[in-house]
Amino acid sequence: MAGGQPPRHCPACGQETHVRPPRLGEFLQQFGGAYFATEGALWRTLKLLLLKPGELTAQYLAGRRKHYVLPLRLYLSISLVVLLLFRISATVSLESPEAVQLGEGEIRNGSLNIGVGRAGLKDGVFYCENLPGWLCKRVQRRIDVKPEAFVEVVRDVSKNFVANLGAAMFVLLPSFALWLKWAYLRRRMHYTEHLVFALHVHALWFLVFGLVLLPLQWLQVLLLVVPVYTLMAMKRVYGGRWWLRWLRAGLVMLMYGMTLMLVMVLLGLWSFLF
Repeated sequence: MAGGQPPRHCPACGQETHVRPPRLGEFLQQFGGAYFATEGALWRTLKLLLLKPGELTAQYLAGRRKHYVLPLRLYLSISLVVLLLFRISATVSLESPEAVQLGEGEIRNGSLNIGVGRAGLKDGVFYCENLPGWLCKRVQRRIDVKPEAFVEVVRDVSKNFVANLGAAMFVLLPSFALWLKWAYLRRRMHYTEHLVFALHVHALWFLVFGLVLLPLQWLQVLLLVVPVYTLMAMKRVYGGRWWLRWLRAGLVMLMYGMTLMLVMVLLGLWSFLF
């Protein structure tokens, strides 16, 4: 338009003509409107995930995916929030209160557990049990300089452990799908179908874990939901006789538990070293 203001939108494609970076309020409004809308995909997905175990996986495998958050996106969104809460609330656990009294006398007692072994101070004397000799020497060198350094070691290891939990899940979750594939080998299902189930189940597990992190003692009862929910989800997705389902679930959880222990030990060692 000659001599006047240009149109706010392009007449050909509808794109805004005045393009500028969004303000923070506009950005949050756009994000919230698309993701947290009352009738949005997130709420539909969470409702199905929480109230109908296994139904979300069944819907996805049947091709009805448009109205729900995709499995990987759902898992990443929930796990990111819960791991962030866990990182904020995580505290160093020591055997003796003297071990955290920096600047108020000599540190004489405290221990650091790493799955298969532990190291620490007892009455001011260093000990190391069930850990490689070279690892014991590495920890002892740091503590011998000053006993107070033990608290720093514990804090560093705890911080590294929590920081690497997210990366560890990228090993644990595919392994869970792998054990499902092995348990249901005769079904001739693709590995990715088991992976979708694993993503949905782990998303629920993370939600429960996030609630348990809240400072309310009675919420720990929710941990009982995990095995019940998992069995109900397996019934919806895989079907089969109940005793076979229980047997397969037991085998999968046994193999997954062994994988979990191995990954946690390796994660503890990694946190010690780096």
